[in-house]
Amino acid sequence: MLNLSFRREELRFFVLLLCLGLLSMQVKGQSHVKDFSFSDGQKVLFLGNSITYAGQYVAMTESLFLSSHPKRKPQFINSGLPSETVSGLSEPNHADGKFPRPCLFDRLDNVLDKIKPEVVFVCYGMNDGIYLPFDAIRFEAYKNGIIRLHKRLVDQGVKRILWMTPPVHDDPQLRLNGYNNVLDRYAEWLIGYAKMQSWEIIDLHFPMRSYLEARIEKDAQFKLAADGVHPGELGHWLMAKEIVQHLMPDFPIESTWDDNLRSQPKLRQLYTLVLKRQTMMKDAWLTYTGHKRPGLSKGIPVEDANKAYAAIQDEIKMLGF
Repeated sequence: MLNLSFRREELRFFVLLLCLGLLSMQVKGQSHVKDFSFSDGQKVLFLGNSITYAGQYVAMTESLFLSSHPKRKPQFINSGLPSETVSGLSEPNHADGKFPRPCLFDRLDNVLDKIKPEVVFVCYGMNDGIYLPFDAIRFEAYKNGIIRLHKRLVDQGVKRILWMTPPVHDDPQLRLNGYNNVLDRYAEWLIGYAKMQSWEIIDLHFPMRSYLEARIEKDAQFKLAADGVHPGELGHWLMAKEIVQHLMPDFPIESTWDDNLRSQPKLRQLYTLVLKRQTMMKDAWLTYTGHKRPGLSKGIPVEDANKAYAAIQDEIKMLGF
C-alpha cells in the first residue's frame, strides 16, 4: 500500500511538472511575440477592406511608430481592397449588379508571394455579414475564412499575425441596433477564438462601440461614419489608438488625433508625408499583385513607386525620423 501511494504521489508530481512546463512554454511564447519589434526593411502588411484601403488609421499608426522609433524603418504596406471579404460571400445586386464582392483568397497567394511580409495585420468582418441580419451559415463562412487565412499566413512563414475585430457599424436609422448586432457577434467570436488559440488580437470593435454610445447619449445626431460604414478621421484615430496602445503600451498618446499633432511639433509634417507615401504605394502594390475589384486607380509600376518611396523617405529623414 505504501509503494502504491508513493507511485501515486510520483505521478501527481510528474503531472504538476508537466503542467508547469507547458504553462512556461506558453508564457515564453507570448513574451516572444510581445518582444518582437519591427526592424529596418521589414515588410508590415495590412489586409482589409475599404476602411483599410482608406488608409488613415494605417498612416497614423506608422507615423506614431516612426516618431517613437526614429532609428527603425520598417515598410508599412497597405493592401486593403474595397468591398472585400474573407467569407467569399456577396449580397444580390452588389454595387448595382456591376460586380460581386471580391474575396481575399482570389489574390492572397500573389500578395504573399510578391510582398513576402514578416508581419501581417488583418481586419475583416464589416462586409462578411453582407449587411443582412445574422445568419448561421454566413457566420460559419466568416469563421472558416479567418481560420483558413491564419493557416495560409503561418504556412507562408509570417512571423507575427495581429488580428483586429471589425470597426463599429452605425446604421443611419437603427444606429447600434442594426447590422452592428451582427458585428458584435463576429467580434466576440474572433476575440474568444483568438484567445483560445493564443493568437494576438487587437479589439477595435467594442472600444469604438463604447465611444459611439457615449457620444450618442450626449448628442443623438453624432456619427462616426456618415454612411454608417466608413469612419472619418475620428473613427480612424480610434482604430489607430487601439493598435498603438497594443504595440507600444508605454508610449504616451493624446486622446484625440489633433491633440497628438499639437503635442508633437513635427508629427503633422511626418503624417502628411507618410499618408502621401502610403496612398501612392497601396495602388502600386494592388496593381502589381492583382485583384478582381473594378473601379480602382491603376498604380504606377512598383519599380517607380519604390524610387518615389525612397525620395519621400529622404524628406522624412530630414525631419529627424
